[in-house]
Amino acid sequence: MAFYTYTTYILSYMNNVSGIPKTQTSVINFWALLVFMVLQPVAGLLSDMVGRKAMLVAFGVGGVLLTWPILSTLAHVKTPVIAFLLMLVGLVVTVNYTSISALVKAELFPAKIRALGVGLGYAIANSVFGGTTPLIGEYMNKHGMQTGFIVYVTACIAVSLVVYIFFLPKNRSATVLDAEQGHAFEPATSGSAARR
Repeated sequence: MAFYTYTTYILSYMNNVSGIPKTQTSVINFWALLVFMVLQPVAGLLSDMVGRKAMLVAFGVGGVLLTWPILSTLAHVKTPVIAFLLMLVGLVVTVNYTSISALVKAELFPAKIRALGVGLGYAIANSVFGGTTPLIGEYMNKHGMQTGFIVYVTACIAVSLVVYIFFLPKNRSATVLDAEQGHAFEPATSGSAARR
C-alpha cells in the first residue's frame, strides 16, 4: 500500500489536493522514480549487511513516523521542487521494503509450495490494499477526508511493522532458501556449490 501511495496515487494527490498541474507532476514522478530505481540495488546491498528484518523495521518505523508529515505537508505545497523532495522521502522510506520484498516472501516457503505461497498472498494483499489505494484515496478526497486517508495508510504500515517485529525470523537466521541452497552468509562448500 505504501508503494502504491508513493508511486501511483501521489500523482492524483498532487493534482487534486495540492493543485500542482499534471505536466509538473509527470516530471516530478519521472525524476523521483528514477532515483527510486537507482536506490533498489543499493538498499538490497544494505540488507545483506544489516539483515532483511532491520530493513523492514526501518520501512515500518519510517512509514509510521513520516507518512503523516509527508502527505499533510504535500497537501499545501505548490512548488514542484518541494513536492519532488516530499515524494522522494516517501520513496526512500519505501525502498527498505521494495528492494527485498520478493526475497523475504520467497524465504517463507519451501520450493514445493513457494509459487502458491508467494503468488497467492501477494495477489490478495495487492488487490485488497495496493489496488484499492487510489480508489480509497479519491473517495476520501472527494468527501474532504484527506486526513482519514493519511491515517489509513499509516495504520496499514503500522500493522506491517508489528508483523516485522514479532513474526519475521531474526536477522540472518537460516531460512527455507538456505536449507535448499546453502546459507547466504557462509562460504560455499563443494557440496552446496554443486547443488547450485
